[in-house]
Amino acid sequence: MPIFLLILALIAFDQLVKYWAFTVLQPLTTIPIVENIFHLTYVENRGAAFSLLMNRRWLFVILAVLVVSAAAIALKKGVIQTKTGKWSLYLITAGAVGNVIDRIARGFVVDLFDFRLIHFPVFNVADIFICTGAVLFFIYIMFQHKETDALTEGAEKNE
Repeated sequence: MPIFLLILALIAFDQLVKYWAFTVLQPLTTIPIVENIFHLTYVENRGAAFSLLMNRRWLFVILAVLVVSAAAIALKKGVIQTKTGKWSLYLITAGAVGNVIDRIARGFVVDLFDFRLIHFPVFNVADIFICTGAVLFFIYIMFQHKETDALTEGAEKNE
């Protein structure tokens, strides 16, 4: 499957879950899956992660465009060397686009996964993609990425 279609499938999955939350979960407000531990709870997030920077919709849209553009350029130029690194950017891209769609279409992001046991902020599928992608990117940078600039290559030849 071409990468573009994979990213579109991830975005579509995120949007389907949010559509369900918007149409079915919203009138119910919350559905306890495991009482007082995990609920599906409809929340309209008008900020960033964990409701930071409330009501800055266009700032987040611009930031997402910059992040997705940087990821596309890094992937196109072959800067990312491993599957872990590439998957990190695919997931971050899908999550960023999924949340931008909400911000543009609704003016807020639909969140629904509510871990009450640890009082964790309510989140959505796109947030899962972004956080998982960030962890994978950290692993890639820390353990897999190799510098390949001309200075490094020249130093290796002289040794």
